[in-house]
Amino acid sequence: MAELRLPELAEGVNEAIVSFWHFKEGDAIKEGDEVVEMATDKAAFNVPSKASGVLKKISVKEGDKVKVGDLLAVIE
Repeated sequence: MAELRLPELAEGVNEAIVSFWHFKEGDAIKEGDEVVEMATDKAAFNVPSKASGVLKKISVKEGDKVKVGDLLAVIE
């Protein structure tokens, strides 16, 4: 099992908004796939998967505000 968490952002930025999920629960993903698009006041960026497997659980919805380190999804 692998956890997809919001990574460290630019200095002084500690939260982002979930813009768009590129996959849905049950989809197969590969290491390096861009799983979710996030946005801050200054930029939009994608969070890549660090593991291959199945996207078992999405923990946050589009439009949710999350902090660095928060759980975004679980990959098995």
